[in-house]
Amino acid sequence: MAPRKQQEIFDATLRLVAEKGYDGLTVEGVAERSGVNKTTIYRWWPSKAALLGAALVESDLLGFDTPDTGSLRGDLVALVEGVRRLLTEPPGSDIAVAALGAAVRHPELDARRFFADRFAREREIFERAVGRGELAATVDPMLVVDLLAGAVWMRSVFRGLRLDDDFATDAVAALLDGI
Repeated sequence: MAPRKQQEIFDATLRLVAEKGYDGLTVEGVAERSGVNKTTIYRWWPSKAALLGAALVESDLLGFDTPDTGSLRGDLVALVEGVRRLLTEPPGSDIAVAALGAAVRHPELDARRFFADRFAREREIFERAVGRGELAATVDPMLVVDLLAGAVWMRSVFRGLRLDDDFATDAVAALLDGI
């Protein structure tokens, strides 16, 4: 499948799940919105869960570039800012909350692929920091990401609070410098 057409299918999938939720997402709706035949979609993805899972990881809408600012602190602040944008700015916020929230009720979605893909790229931050002597090799990178990203989820999604401009810097400082 041509990459542009694949992105159109992913875009339609993510926008529909944001608008209608997982239960309202249908392959027929994606086909109509993306301008392809539903048999084309089924040829590549056997179910709506497989389609949504692929869209979450491969869509340009939820694109993710690993920060490389030259320091662990700078990379973590940039990482937290990226999570903040994903969860608070449309269309990412509507998509992430709808799709990842649905994964709790629909195990066939298997959101682990989304998080595994993100973490595989985030791991580079920690490898570079260890190489620069900024971080002990014994530090658990997943724990650090969970603490920082979890703070964003908790504050913005679950509590519905606005994240101020200093949130990323303050969260990273609390983690790296202690409280």
